[in-house]
Amino acid sequence: MTEPSHPFGARSPDDLPDLLRQSPLAWLVSGAAETFCASLLPLLPLVDGEGRLAGFSGHLPRANPQVARLRADPRAAVLLLGPNAYVSPSWMRNRRWAPTWNFASAQCLVEVRFLEEDEALAAHLHELVTTMEDGRPQPWVIAEMGDRYGQLAPRIVAFEASLSEVRERFKLGQDEGDPAFSDMSTALERDGEHELLEWMTRFNPGRGRES
Repeated sequence: MTEPSHPFGARSPDDLPDLLRQSPLAWLVSGAAETFCASLLPLLPLVDGEGRLAGFSGHLPRANPQVARLRADPRAAVLLLGPNAYVSPSWMRNRRWAPTWNFASAQCLVEVRFLEEDEALAAHLHELVTTMEDGRPQPWVIAEMGDRYGQLAPRIVAFEASLSEVRERFKLGQDEGDPAFSDMSTALERDGEHELLEWMTRFNPGRGRES
């Protein structure tokens, strides 16, 4: 466990990689405000020797205008949003409590490098498909595409995005008193928000519903 950089900061080197593994669909945003490009795409974490998030791997259609923009200026931001939910005062024993929203998120500043080698693209797609298919009863493999792979693969380009700065925000009830935390935990469990509740428990060890 590490000391967070701010009240809603990460507590462990695993927090950001785990957030991406659980919620891999992210925004890749680049360009100035008046000409920005944004693509929603699945990303995989790249981690360093200590398990810390070091960047991302992904792919884009070659026809996407953002590819040319990133070749000219590789700076971009990756926006991650994990489990989240509205928290209602109606859940609280204290009706003077105000509404809020609990969430796990991060803004990551990156520099994108495209990988033109066929082998790099094949390795990326294999890892992505294996990750997405993991745990399914009859997992699909790329080989089942047959010759369609050779037709479609040239239309996309793989990339790696090295991480330069992270602005994470895990707002998961750390600032709430025990009664409010207990009330929201009970309601989230009742409403089936199990993933968010798992993150709240992760960031608030020893806290939960009152017996």
